[in-house]
Amino acid sequence: MIDLLRPELRRMAAARIALAPARLGRVVSCDGGLIEVSGLPSPIGTLCRIEDSAGALSTSAEVIGFRAGHSLMMLLGDAVMLHPGACVRAEGEPGMVRVGEALLGRAVDGNGRPIDGGPRPVLPDAWPLGGYREAALERSSVIEPFDCGIRAMNALTTMGVGQRLGILAGSGVGKSVLIDMIAGGAQADVRIVALIGERAREVSDFVSRHMQGAARSNTIVVAVPADHAPNLRLRGAQYATALAEFFRARGAQVLLILDSLTRVAHAAREIGILLGEPGAARGYPPSALATITRLVERAGNSVASGGAITGVYTVLADGDDQDDPVVDTARAILDGHIVLSRELAQQGHYPAIDIPASLSRVMDGLTSREHRDHARAFRSLVSAFQANRDLVLMGAYRKGADPLLDQAMAMRPALDRFLQQEAEEQVSLAESVTDLAGVLANDG
Repeated sequence: MIDLLRPELRRMAAARIALAPARLGRVVSCDGGLIEVSGLPSPIGTLCRIEDSAGALSTSAEVIGFRAGHSLMMLLGDAVMLHPGACVRAEGEPGMVRVGEALLGRAVDGNGRPIDGGPRPVLPDAWPLGGYREAALERSSVIEPFDCGIRAMNALTTMGVGQRLGILAGSGVGKSVLIDMIAGGAQADVRIVALIGERAREVSDFVSRHMQGAARSNTIVVAVPADHAPNLRLRGAQYATALAEFFRARGAQVLLILDSLTRVAHAAREIGILLGEPGAARGYPPSALATITRLVERAGNSVASGGAITGVYTVLADGDDQDDPVVDTARAILDGHIVLSRELAQQGHYPAIDIPASLSRVMDGLTSREHRDHARAFRSLVSAFQANRDLVLMGAYRKGADPLLDQAMAMRPALDRFLQQEAEEQVSLAESVTDLAGVLANDG
């Protein structure tokens, strides 16, 4: 018991005691998850606690705006115990979150509280939730390849250290399995996985798979399931990015996986609509789409520290619509994207990567001329078969009419074997490049 209490005692001993009078506010109105509080002019981003009639702390809220001299707050929990005139008090440091190496090997929520049953970590360092705004030249170029452990991506859409890559797909096409493979096989000093707006079962399954053995010592999971308040979901994504920035500032190579960017945009949309912002692109207020840009731009390489944040962001294409506003915004700001095909998934082809539609914008600066030539040749073969697949299946194609298609048809089994990979299998970058050259050496 004493061992369990020691971390809490150390945390309390390190805490600064505020001797100034505490300013309190009162709940004036409540409309869904949005409440108005009078008498508490706290900055945006401040976390507050709301007391029930008995004086006990009941729920928390976050300041998201102002109106007519009142603070607008969004609840982080349920509004069941809320009543008019409830006392509200600010707590913590506005706009700052606690970070530190004690979070390695832990699973926490969007406020940094443990969800893995362990003791509350002692975190001596603070970091801005929205990050530090830096000059454009602080981001160095992507010049070093990143090994993600997936043969098709290593060989045909080679990633780089500090790249921001999107995984675009509809529901049920294999995004979660793909990020599972990346999280298990990628080479990085620190791995931070943010599971935002996902099912609680997926969170539990991910923690049980990846938070054990040697991999646990350099992994942090930030999880905010779908049934939590929208501002807590948004804070979860921002908190995971703040943690990645903290380790990058110490010179670490960080892998940041955020699943999913669409759920973050949904949370920002709910907040924007509550504040009265009009919907623009298919119901998304401008602030919701701007949230994506601000979040993604925080990743990348750092000139000052030499560290890097390699970001992998999943993007849910609602109804498999690749022109969805969130998909379009993410594709424009990211350094490359992997498109997953429902048709390939239905054929049992995993990972279901649509090679012609996927690309890495930094690949040319990371690979040799021979590697690039092999990748282009492979893409040409896959594209030729996909473009004429219906003709081939109907028997309308006559062999000899298109030499490239003839070669693609002859090599199709070898091409499919190269692109498919078991979930537990890991293929290094060097092996992927060698396998690519071996496939093309055999022209069928």
